[in-house]
Amino acid sequence: MEKKLFDQLTKSMEQMVAIEKGELPPDAVHRDHLPDVKSMRASSELTQGEFAEAVGVSPSLVQSWEQNCRVPSGSSLKLLLMIERDPSLLTELRAI
Repeated sequence: MEKKLFDQLTKSMEQMVAIEKGELPPDAVHRDHLPDVKSMRASSELTQGEFAEAVGVSPSLVQSWEQNCRVPSGSSLKLLLMIERDPSLLTELRAI
């Protein structure tokens, strides 16, 4: 590895540690938008079980999303974002 690259990586790691300790503010923080599963489900007037069946997950996972114990990821996150954009998809998913 080139010395210049190694030095850049070392500096980056030192900055990361300083940010984690609160000694240095981060330059930028990026947070992905997460859908509000509880409000989506409530507005659709579905139970957790019905909503879970429509999106293909367990009711306990829906409950965990609603309580912010777990974060939707992968295909579940994509599907939830699509439903958030177009709630009528839930009707179509329930028919499948």
